[in-house]
Amino acid sequence: MARKKRKDIGMRTRGGATLRKRYGRIMDTVKAYHKCPSCGSPSVRRVSVGIWNCRKCGYKFAGGAYTPSTKLGQAAHRIRAQA
Repeated sequence: MARKKRKDIGMRTRGGATLRKRYGRIMDTVKAYHKCPSCGSPSVRRVSVGIWNCRKCGYKFAGGAYTPSTKLGQAAHRIRAQA
């Protein structure tokens, strides 16, 4: 008989406490509201991996997998602003 797949794969007993804590921290940042780079309101949510959407102004942009901006993206923005 086939086993039923679990939805909450990251929270089961396998992997140990360290991985469960890491998974919890990542999911907290993914599910949180983030600041929109266009309108500035805290209404940006993740659509899928790397795709972020502002619910207020409808601005859709690419970002990191878990956060809308990455350290590399911030460095590139700084370099562009200096030039």
